[in-house]
Amino acid sequence: MNRYDEPMILPNDEHNQQLVANVHPADWVNPEPTGRYNIVVIGAGTAGLITAVIAASLGAKVALIEKHLMGGDCLNVGCVPSKGIIRAARAWADLRRSSEFGLHIPAGVKYDFGAVMARMRQLRARISHNDSAHRYKNLGVDVYIGSGRFTGSDTIQVEGPAGNRTLTFARAAICSGARASVPPIPGLLEAGYLTNETVFSLTELPRRFGVMGAGPIGCELAQSFARFGSQVYLVEAEHGIMPNEDRDAAEIVEQQMLRDGVTLLCCGKDVKVQKTESGKRLTVDSHGRQYDVTVDEILVGVGRTPNVEGLGLETVGVEYDRAGVKVDHRLQTTNPKIYAAGDICSRYKFTHAADAMAQIVIQNALFPHPFGLAYASVDSLTMPWCTFTEPEVAHVGLYEKDAKEKGIEVETYTYKLDEVDRAILDGEDNGFARIHVQKGTDTIVGATIVAVHAGDMISEFSVLMKTGAGAKTLAGTIHPYPTQAEVNRKVVNLWRKAHFSQGTKSWLTKLFSWMRR
Repeated sequence: MNRYDEPMILPNDEHNQQLVANVHPADWVNPEPTGRYNIVVIGAGTAGLITAVIAASLGAKVALIEKHLMGGDCLNVGCVPSKGIIRAARAWADLRRSSEFGLHIPAGVKYDFGAVMARMRQLRARISHNDSAHRYKNLGVDVYIGSGRFTGSDTIQVEGPAGNRTLTFARAAICSGARASVPPIPGLLEAGYLTNETVFSLTELPRRFGVMGAGPIGCELAQSFARFGSQVYLVEAEHGIMPNEDRDAAEIVEQQMLRDGVTLLCCGKDVKVQKTESGKRLTVDSHGRQYDVTVDEILVGVGRTPNVEGLGLETVGVEYDRAGVKVDHRLQTTNPKIYAAGDICSRYKFTHAADAMAQIVIQNALFPHPFGLAYASVDSLTMPWCTFTEPEVAHVGLYEKDAKEKGIEVETYTYKLDEVDRAILDGEDNGFARIHVQKGTDTIVGATIVAVHAGDMISEFSVLMKTGAGAKTLAGTIHPYPTQAEVNRKVVNLWRKAHFSQGTKSWLTKLFSWMRR
């Protein structure tokens, strides 16, 4: 297949055909350039799409280049398909524990993994309209399907299926994203492996499943596949899971994953893979014990590698390294006419981070400082995130260790979900909310929530931190009862109680005594 032909997304069913028709239409004809573009965007993932559509909505002349699938990782091989699978796995897990709620499910009830994956593909195809080439064309963006490469100080060549186009630009944005990194494990290449780019093509459940890396991707899919019945071996080089998260939070998720049937091989060393007649032989040393297991598939989820190849960055003086394109706090590269956003330059590999960075690019690239607008800075972002295991782990701001490294004295407060009525009633009381408050103030500098819906609940703390409001504001905010989000107010009330001094109480006692006279 020519690399510019319609890509084949497996399985080649009606859902994937609809997906491809939206995000890489076979009959697409690239427009003929007519003059200089205000901005040319390379890459139609989240960062590229947002950059292009906002610029066009403001009246700018915009070109958007994508060589594979519009929507990028998030739509095609990331957030969207993974959450579809996670939801189905949670439904099955809920069914298996239904007796806790007084429900008696007849014996022999089964799941259909093929149907689970078909549902995911159907929903992904439905959502893909939002990122489609035709929609962006209708929004005023010149969409080019093909490979973009810088060829001069203000030119980009698009190599497409029907020939090349040369685009000239006043500004450009590199939004080419990143791909799954592959660790140098002996035998892995020969045995074959899956990444987030291929795992969603499965139509049958692997009976035995190896997962490399206990970060967000590894944990989310390890838990989901284990719930469906795979014997999952999760290999992690460091101790435990989610090594970058609050350790108490990660421990709660780890224990749940163990209950779901995941075998955790952490502190893994001397990992080797060998292809055999019965599958893929995986050997690893974990905590001094040698494990020798055979699996049907191996999923690799150990980080991301930026897509810098083939862009002609050297031609235009854009510097990059193993972490991606180098940018300053304004997301300007070493070439002042070229900016970057998203996974290609960010340590935050999140869809919402790419969205936020795209808006910074728009302000700085299209509205330069001489016109009286202040530069937008990536340093000003308040970045929350969430790992969508069950329970979820969501965080924003500093961890306690981060505050200590920055010389910020904090007071830490934790409120457990097993003291929140709604969490108890839902049978979802394994978790907590934790805040770090700068000492001597009510300023919340960091928060972590472990809960089934932690990703929905963390935003309250994000708003407080972004607006400069503090713990007093949240303590005085009414929350509907009964909701799990009450834990946010309750953890702040711990801070308020701690700062209700004994001296104040003694004075009030005397006041109330006088009032009784």
